[in-house]
Amino acid sequence: MPRNADAEVWLRFVLTPLSCRLRLKLLREFGSPEAVLAASVNQLLDWLEPQQAVALAEAGGRSEWSELSQHLDWLAEPDNRLLTLADAAYPAALLDLPDAPAALYVKGDPAWLCRPALALVGSRQATPQGLENAEIFAADLSQSGYTVVSGMAAGIDAAAHAGGLAGTGSTVAVVGTGLDRVYPAANRQLAHRIVERGAMVSEFPLGYPPKPEHFPRRNRLIAALGLGCLVVEATLGSGSLITARQAAELGREVFAIPGSIHSPQSKGCHRLIKDGAKLVESAQDIHDELAVPQLPGLKPAAPRAKSGEDPMLVQMGWDPVGIDTLSTRTGVGADVLSATLLTLELDGLVSVLPGGRYQRMG
Repeated sequence: MPRNADAEVWLRFVLTPLSCRLRLKLLREFGSPEAVLAASVNQLLDWLEPQQAVALAEAGGRSEWSELSQHLDWLAEPDNRLLTLADAAYPAALLDLPDAPAALYVKGDPAWLCRPALALVGSRQATPQGLENAEIFAADLSQSGYTVVSGMAAGIDAAAHAGGLAGTGSTVAVVGTGLDRVYPAANRQLAHRIVERGAMVSEFPLGYPPKPEHFPRRNRLIAALGLGCLVVEATLGSGSLITARQAAELGREVFAIPGSIHSPQSKGCHRLIKDGAKLVESAQDIHDELAVPQLPGLKPAAPRAKSGEDPMLVQMGWDPVGIDTLSTRTGVGADVLSATLLTLELDGLVSVLPGGRYQRMG
């Protein structure tokens, strides 16, 4: 963490409401946050609106500033860091952004922000198979040395973080709120695990609530931190497609997992594939495409057991199927089918979907 005096200067600069682009312009023009804060209103008017110039000029000398005191107290706690553009630990990948944040708030180990990473995102309303795919892919990537980056949302994001923690690598959660809160609250325990073994990061000051406009800003950081972006499940209106587009604009590889043609949660991934995203069936497809040398001491996860010879799995095919349809295909009664499907589910070969449908696992 910067020395307290340095942290206070940067906080005075970033706690004054300005866009990221304006902050970068001011730093290029004046050279440092100290110089910006020491500038006169007239000097600042070349870059800012009058109200902004007055606020920034006053920020340098404000003595009673409860928000500043709150942030300094937060930084005094273990595991809390402020990473600024002047810090060697600031992730270089974010410098590809034209609106890179001047400072990041971090809980946990900031070193994970500078490791080879892959963004993994998807739907909040994920299917059981989507959740399992996200966790399995993330665990494999983590085991192979990648940091798994996601957005801490319910659904695919949470599964991605859990998978990242399961490997010998870790995970980074980029959030759309201040780091003094966990959103959604159901992820509180997951957040504690991430802080212990990975990192949580935000460009938003403490106290910032989860507002809709915050999440596209969060998404650009997720896209920038990864060497590529994997979309597991997404509807056509999903914010995950925005993250994928931002990743492509930054020159990152975009990957997508295909799904059933009947599932709305697959349509976003299919659109990405039509638009040029790489279709992936295993984490090895991502390893092969990115060709990042394996980090010392990390071994790929063991492949999952497959059993494609089971006659019931052959009859199921790969799309979701109801028990009545399966009974018609196989000529087996519903009671016997239920018992067989339960055994296949316990073996990890079949997933139960909403509405009493079943789907074969890869």
